[in-house]
Amino acid sequence: MKDKSIHIRVDEETHETIKLKALESYLTISEYVVQCCLGKQIFVIPGLDEMVLEQKRIGNNLNQLAHLANADKISVAGLDEMITEHHKLTQTLNELLERRRWR
Repeated sequence: MKDKSIHIRVDEETHETIKLKALESYLTISEYVVQCCLGKQIFVIPGLDEMVLEQKRIGNNLNQLAHLANADKISVAGLDEMITEHHKLTQTLNELLERRRWR
C-alpha cells in the first residue's frame, strides 16, 4: 500500500528530462523515479510499437490466406517464408517483452 509521499523540487529542464524518460519507459514519473532510486535497470525498447504492429499485420495476412486455403479458393499459397518470418518476429518480440518485464 502506497501511503507515503516524497516531495522534491527540480528546475524546469530536469523536470522535462525526467518526464520524457518516464514517458519513453512507459512508466509514470513516480514509477520511474522510484525505479531509478532503487537502482533497478530500466529498459527502453525503441521500435517496439512498430514491431507489434508489423506482427499483427503478418498474422492477419496469414489468417486470411489460411481462410482462402480452407475454402479451396487457393491451392498453393507459398506460406512457408511468411510463417518463418512471423515466427522470428514473434520470438524477438517475446524476448524484448520479457526483458522489459524484468526492468
